[in-house]
Amino acid sequence: MRLYNLLTILIVLSAAFGYINHRYFKLPNTIGIMLISLIMSLVLVAIGQYVPSISDMATNMILSVDFSRILMEIMLSFLLFAGALHVDVKTLSKERLPVLIFSTIGVTVSTFLVGVATYYLLLALEMPTPFIHCLLFGALISPTDPIAVLAILKKAGVPKSLEVKITGESLFNDGIAVVVFLTIFEMADKGVANVGFTDISILFLQEAVGGALFGLVLGWIGYYLLKSIDAYNIEVLITIAMVMGGYVLASQLHLSGPLAVVVIGLMMSDRGKLEAMSDVTREYTDKFWEIVDEVLNAILFVLIGFEILVIPFQDNFVIAGIISIAVVLISRLISIGIPISLMKLKRTFIPNTVLVMAWGGLRGGISVALALSLKPEMSRELIVTMTYIVVIFSIVVQGLSISPLIKKLKIA
Repeated sequence: MRLYNLLTILIVLSAAFGYINHRYFKLPNTIGIMLISLIMSLVLVAIGQYVPSISDMATNMILSVDFSRILMEIMLSFLLFAGALHVDVKTLSKERLPVLIFSTIGVTVSTFLVGVATYYLLLALEMPTPFIHCLLFGALISPTDPIAVLAILKKAGVPKSLEVKITGESLFNDGIAVVVFLTIFEMADKGVANVGFTDISILFLQEAVGGALFGLVLGWIGYYLLKSIDAYNIEVLITIAMVMGGYVLASQLHLSGPLAVVVIGLMMSDRGKLEAMSDVTREYTDKFWEIVDEVLNAILFVLIGFEILVIPFQDNFVIAGIISIAVVLISRLISIGIPISLMKLKRTFIPNTVLVMAWGGLRGGISVALALSLKPEMSRELIVTMTYIVVIFSIVVQGLSISPLIKKLKIA
């Protein structure tokens, strides 16, 4: 299908589903759109039993979409920048230690816990899978998705300090998790024996540290350019150029594009908007990126909903996926619970922080995209199915219940 026609269909569906949700269901926009997409997918499957050409056409359309490439190479940079642009940097600075620990140690611990538990789970289900493939699943399912998290937290009523912990972690652990995933992917691809500790260390430093420093440099350049003029149309264009150009250039230099874009967004959120933009420019910049965020989120969750048409739902895969929901949640609970318990010796945390962060750590499109990027020999079909089931549960069940949970716990 031609790119323009495909984009047109996605925009029309996003607008239609968004209208239906806003008019009738009144759910958070991302969840409502995805649920309607899921329902439409199931309807198409049912119709396909009698009119195969209709479901075949829809399936072929989804197959023509390279979900992993579209999200990771095109949409992600815009969504991360839009998310970072609205983060309270001063509050984030106060919470930098927890955010740093959650997005590095937390992700690494969760990756290992999920990998080990999945390995033995699949053995018990008589589906023995190489341990390195189970670690790949752990790496791609451990990061909380900033796209899903930010969309839900807007209406959840979470206290500012806790909101910043969750959003800050989700923005940074995305970049860290991609680096961890790429490292394990390389080990699975080349063989564990052919990838040494030095190789892993160099890759991590180059991707993660290099990406953050690269974003810092681009952020300062952008800050200087914005401060030197006062023309809102050009200044908005400069922010677009930083996002697109910075992400592409970082990828060419083998640096973490997601981390670079997050750092740029945080610089624009703080120094950029406060010192380099006029009131008019600040208003146009905020509104432009808010619209970009909403439109791309809508398209993304339409795609997630329709992916059900191409997921290989074998009975044993589905069982593994359902059990994996508990595995991922327990691993999340442990991976943030231990650091918080240690940090409580010197820091104060809002009561029930562990529970809210564990349940509010949603998985989303990034996990699906990483799963779809696996090679067939890496237990791809099994991991894709398990990932999709965990993501759907996370967005629908956890996403819809996080606000009631916060109210019940009386967190304010």
